[in-house]
Amino acid sequence: MTTYAVTNPATGETLKGFPGITDEDLATAIGQAASAQAAWSASSIAERVEVLRKVAAIYDERAEELGAIISREMGKPIGSAIGEAQFSASIYRYYADSAEEFLADEPIKLRGGSGTGVIRRAPLGVVLGIMPWNYPYFMAARCAAPNLMIGNTVLLKPAPQCPESAAAIEAVFNDAGLPSGAYTTILASNEQIESVIADPRVRGVSLTGSGRAGSAVAKLAGEHLKKVVLELGGSDPFLVLSTDDMDSLVTKAVAARMYNSGQACNAAKRFIVADHLYDEFLEKFVAGMSTFTPGDPFDPATKLGPLCSVEAAERLEAQVNRAVQEGAKVELGGQRDGAFFPPTVLTNVRRDGSAYAEEFFGPVAQVFRARDEAEAVELANDTEFGLGSFVFTDDPVQAERVADQIQAGMVYINTVEGEGPEVPFGGVKNSGYGRELGRLGAEEFVNMKLVRTGA
Repeated sequence: MTTYAVTNPATGETLKGFPGITDEDLATAIGQAASAQAAWSASSIAERVEVLRKVAAIYDERAEELGAIISREMGKPIGSAIGEAQFSASIYRYYADSAEEFLADEPIKLRGGSGTGVIRRAPLGVVLGIMPWNYPYFMAARCAAPNLMIGNTVLLKPAPQCPESAAAIEAVFNDAGLPSGAYTTILASNEQIESVIADPRVRGVSLTGSGRAGSAVAKLAGEHLKKVVLELGGSDPFLVLSTDDMDSLVTKAVAARMYNSGQACNAAKRFIVADHLYDEFLEKFVAGMSTFTPGDPFDPATKLGPLCSVEAAERLEAQVNRAVQEGAKVELGGQRDGAFFPPTVLTNVRRDGSAYAEEFFGPVAQVFRARDEAEAVELANDTEFGLGSFVFTDDPVQAERVADQIQAGMVYINTVEGEGPEVPFGGVKNSGYGRELGRLGAEEFVNMKLVRTGA
């Protein structure tokens, strides 16, 4: 049975428990979502846009309140927590701004015959979102915003640590005038979620989580012929190939590893550095990482909060210890304190060791030396994951050449600030499939309906 509760990872105190949904109430929620979808899909684009704009405005108005909730739930530093609420507002606003364009009929240039043909984007029905804890508002927004724009309705299962933020999200929708049942939070167990996926009224599933969860959901959804979008984490490479400004590059490298206290699927985790730059990069990178001191997430000066739980910190500690036992060297690191984990830099991680293949979800970076571009690319691709990647070089021709060889869903060249509501997000290999955000995020759970008219 899944337990939903707010436990402050900074103090270990359980602040409030939330009862899980009963089977009866879950059946009612699915029925209401299906009924609401019939009416919501029949509403005009203008009516849907109006609601999305109100949602965005409320997110902006409540940003501080919303930020405080997730600082309590999962330890996000308050400045970043408020920023997440504001970024979520921009996602709803983006899909409101783009609705007319994204939902317009797409003419087909007919090669023979007479008449016309168009592709018309129609909603599928009820979509189930299964969300993680690390970005409670952002993850919900990138599922809900495009689907509500399309005319689908949403059932959203939050992470067990995030019931308070989930309730706050539903309150935003209610206050924005979204029809009852069009967005519903379900505090369901894994067993109950199986019944939701099996329900014929639910036509799609979007999951962000572990590979094990993704495999289970994909298998079940496949049995019931449901469309699935999966985002399953990553071990993103950060390639350093050339630079004439190492200080600026290192600042970006540190930021790429440390945002959200290192708990981001698409954070840079493996730093692959050209041989002639390795020593300088490592020295400055360790110095930059060392400026992050774990602290109270409610202190505006804190840049590194606790991990989401003591258990998460213990798992990360075990990974680091295993890497060291296999021969890795700790260039920077300290003692775990409860859920607080110090910034850590590892070198000499063995490619034949177990830690090499794992995702380190927290403020731990691995640094590798590459003899040349070819080895850097080979190291970058030597992973089961394929979410994001970063390529830093002063040579634009090299940048494009390397980007074409990287096996990932996303490549950022000379930037770590390339995200936005308009930029598609997703991966390949064991990082999952499908895309969220941007136009592609609005194409996943739609019926690409052909409408062919004769002369």
